[in-house]
Amino acid sequence: MNLHEYQGKSILKAFGVSIQEGEVVDKVEDAVAAAEKLTNETGTSWYVVKAQIHAGGRGKGKVQETGSNGVVLAKGIHEVEEKVRGILGGHLVTLQTNGKGKKVNKVLVAQDVYYPGPSEIKEFYMSILLDREKSRHVIIYSTEGGMNIEHVAEQTPDKIFKEFIDPRVGLLGFQSRKIAFNLGLSGEAFKQMVKFVSALYRAYEGIDASMFEINPLFKTSDDKIIAVDAKVTLDGNGLFRHPDLAKLRDFTEEDPTEVEADEAGLNFVKLDGNVGCMVNGAGLAMATMDIIKLSGGNPANFLDVGGTANAERVEKAFHIILKDPNVKAILINIFGGIVRCDRVAQGIVDACKNIGNIPVPIIVRLQGTNAVEAKQLIDDSGLNVHSAVLLQEAADKVKELLA
Repeated sequence: MNLHEYQGKSILKAFGVSIQEGEVVDKVEDAVAAAEKLTNETGTSWYVVKAQIHAGGRGKGKVQETGSNGVVLAKGIHEVEEKVRGILGGHLVTLQTNGKGKKVNKVLVAQDVYYPGPSEIKEFYMSILLDREKSRHVIIYSTEGGMNIEHVAEQTPDKIFKEFIDPRVGLLGFQSRKIAFNLGLSGEAFKQMVKFVSALYRAYEGIDASMFEINPLFKTSDDKIIAVDAKVTLDGNGLFRHPDLAKLRDFTEEDPTEVEADEAGLNFVKLDGNVGCMVNGAGLAMATMDIIKLSGGNPANFLDVGGTANAERVEKAFHIILKDPNVKAILINIFGGIVRCDRVAQGIVDACKNIGNIPVPIIVRLQGTNAVEAKQLIDDSGLNVHSAVLLQEAADKVKELLA
């Protein structure tokens, strides 16, 4: 589950991580009041206004309606309302959104941290995630933070450092100090970075996160270390331990069809193809999508109906798949291990009759317990449903029907 920047920062602050303070608003008229709550350390009282959407690249992104960037500087409190108006309610297009962009329902009015001081300002990059190959958590960090971190990874990979952490032991003190040293810090900034890394890792473990990304991780001109941005992704499998965090889910940032499928207990991910998939089991779903691709089609979705593929669940799955106008055929691939194939077949027939006219051909491949009886049920149904025995046979049928 993804969180907004302001939500992620609030969590980090609760674990003792230093952050760039800010106030979130969803109305233009509240912008100035939000700015007045902040204490800037600049003599000019500048502020940063940030769009709150689940996508990166906001600083380079453009709001379609106004042409504003997703992250802008207000040079004084008198500019705050104007800057907020240029972002709030518009559709922000970034490299991580589609051409329509994402509607900005909230903006964060934050402190300006680029104030003058005795030392040099620096931007770093830091993230924490699980390295599944090594079965270790890993802190990835770099001296080259900011908007061009992707180019740093491509062009100068030697500037990307990794520190692996055994989850049974946790982050050790020497590792935090090693990170601060590799970032070229000394004195007070070194001490602050050690403290920051330790608190960040505690937060990562404490909320069952699957990823933290801090970019930029900022060293101010007076040697403070703060998170200027925070991208936080929570492990959905751990949310039962954090009901307070589960409430932070923003459904407006998610595909409505995926939300509907989730509420129905279906594992669904929308894709850009033309063949709808209905499968029981994630591994079988991946294999089904592969065979569709190899046969010349493109999967329109990933949909796992689970082990109880009864008529109700199948009917709901049909409704969700058919909401996509790009779907030209539906391939149902069920392995009857826990559930009998004839029961699944009857569920498919009943669902098709309840829905009525289904405008696209349906190819059904059932294997396992009572597969022969299941095929007979499909063939005798009188519906626009084609049965198959082998997976390749089903894929060839998809190809034939799409031709």
